[in-house]
Amino acid sequence: MKNFKRHIITAALPYANGGIHIGHLAGVYVPADIYARYLRLRGRDALFVCGSDEHGVPITLKAKREGITPQQVVDKYHTIIKKSFEEFGISFDIFSRTSNKVHHETASEFFSALNEKSEFIKKITQQYYDEENKQFLADRYISGTCPNCGNENAYGDQCEKCGSALSPTDLINPRSTISGSTLVLKDTEHWFLPLDKYQPFLEKWILEDHKDWKPNVIGACKSWFDMGLKPRAVSRDLDWGVPVPVPNSEGKVLYVWFDAPIGYISATKELTPDWEKYWKSSDSQLVHFIGKDNIVFHCIIFPAMLNAEGSYILPENVPANQFLNLENDKISTSRNWAVWLHEYLQDFENKQDVLRYVLTANAPDTKDSDFTWKDFQARNNNELLAVFGNFVNRSLVLTKKYFNNQVPEPQDLTEDEIAVLAEITKLRLAVEGKIELYRFRDALKSLMALARLGNKFLAETEPWKLWKTEPEKVKNILYIALQLTAALSTLAEPFLPFSAAKLRGFLNLSEAIAWDKVGTELLPIGHQLAKAGLLFEKISDEQVTEQVNKLQATKNANAAKIVPPAKENITFDDFQKMDIRTAVVLEAERVKKTKKLLKLLVDTGIDKRTVVSGIAEYYKPEELIGKRVVVLVNLEPRKIRGIVSQGMVLMAENHLGELSFVASEKEFAAGREIS
Repeated sequence: MKNFKRHIITAALPYANGGIHIGHLAGVYVPADIYARYLRLRGRDALFVCGSDEHGVPITLKAKREGITPQQVVDKYHTIIKKSFEEFGISFDIFSRTSNKVHHETASEFFSALNEKSEFIKKITQQYYDEENKQFLADRYISGTCPNCGNENAYGDQCEKCGSALSPTDLINPRSTISGSTLVLKDTEHWFLPLDKYQPFLEKWILEDHKDWKPNVIGACKSWFDMGLKPRAVSRDLDWGVPVPVPNSEGKVLYVWFDAPIGYISATKELTPDWEKYWKSSDSQLVHFIGKDNIVFHCIIFPAMLNAEGSYILPENVPANQFLNLENDKISTSRNWAVWLHEYLQDFENKQDVLRYVLTANAPDTKDSDFTWKDFQARNNNELLAVFGNFVNRSLVLTKKYFNNQVPEPQDLTEDEIAVLAEITKLRLAVEGKIELYRFRDALKSLMALARLGNKFLAETEPWKLWKTEPEKVKNILYIALQLTAALSTLAEPFLPFSAAKLRGFLNLSEAIAWDKVGTELLPIGHQLAKAGLLFEKISDEQVTEQVNKLQATKNANAAKIVPPAKENITFDDFQKMDIRTAVVLEAERVKKTKKLLKLLVDTGIDKRTVVSGIAEYYKPEELIGKRVVVLVNLEPRKIRGIVSQGMVLMAENHLGELSFVASEKEFAAGREIS
């Protein structure tokens, strides 16, 4: 780690319209907390800031649905989120909110600074307007037919079936997702940040100056650069948010993507009058902890804003994680497919560290990972309890039994015993080296290696057998075991803060031992230990079954949801116009730089043609060769990612959003008409 005087650590601002789930924790808050706690143990000047993101259209919609004000919505969820974080041990120095006065002032000042420097472009654009609700709509609240794949439920920013990036005006038959009404285009004037102007600076800063960033972060940024950055609106038409600080701008607020990251600055300003030392000094380190869906905002847009303003430091690192799945299915708040933090804290009282451990041991740091309740149980029972807890318990119980709970005085340590003590320093260096590279899962393995070393040492030396014949050797063994235990109480603090505090209580230590002292004598000879207990408890099959059943009930409820209503009637002549035929897949390959698209060559019986289909998440190319499918062959050709697609493969979708081919009952030859 570079020799920074100060550190400012940020965690993505949670959106104040719902609770916190394990995906949020694994992706952002647990790794950020590990890093912050580690820096404090090293005696570093570190601030850990966060807060609720409380602006934007979803807040206003939730308020409208519930018949309350937007402020009441954010007050409710800010309280829930803050309480959950506190109970879970996320050690923010401040958890602020973007609806408060200091944030509004800070965001307004930031906008004004850029506006005075003429960093914005002001232009009139046409945007869709919902006349029934009397409001302009954000892209996500506009739906319609995808021009690329024909999906009738594409959003104004993206088609989730074929993965195409869209703008609202690309959609066929756009409609409001709020009222369902047809939309009209109206002129509106807004301020834009010309990201294209900053692309050369950003490419050098990321691709050349920060080659050590995580590959997933570099890759995501490069894909945006390859497409070419474009001006992005920093204001929108809405009555909830930070008002645009320009005369005659009534009804316009700062876009939430612009005002939210400024929340890190306003939270720091709220915390300390010395906030500029952290944000405007070259000897300060700024690290953003985020999930992969926020990479563009924290690596491209916010740095462009900071660079345009000119007086702020830029992030030293943005160690974004991938996504966490739940029981082999994507976490979904709309389907309630999640493990909610406030519910976990109720169901597993005083077991915060178990969840912290599991989410770190199975962290989605380089690729998406999966949380299962069986794995949760196994890691607790077979690792925390059987390894960490078992070593600590045996060391303390034997010390009480043989030495009246006092640290014994060793007698002429052997080379092997000295070597065991030397491993403490080696493993401390391993843990800190991996933390400083943001490899928290590997750091946790090194911590557990220390506990495994202790277990192995006790198993090999068997002090319970030596006590009657060689009590002097037992003094050496338990002296070493207690030094290992004390080292664990410090090295575990970033990962397992509740257990570390409990262990310090057993050891009769009033505070955590400084990190850099780990490897020296941590418990002096004669030190009186306190009454010990169990660090961890077994998690039963019944507890796990209860959680699995809860998820199964959610799955059943989703499956039982009413199917979409029938669409408007069409004439028989309309139906006759569709040419639907059986076809055979001859070739299949992934479309480069996309996650969902496959390029298929199909034999329709009338010809061999290319069809681009958004099915890559459900089928591997090699699985499709020779597969019989049904294709709409007279769909107007469209270009998708530079490929001309001449038709549409027909698919069925279940309640989980999974896709399956529509196929004929019998293996008809290619080209047979379906009518």
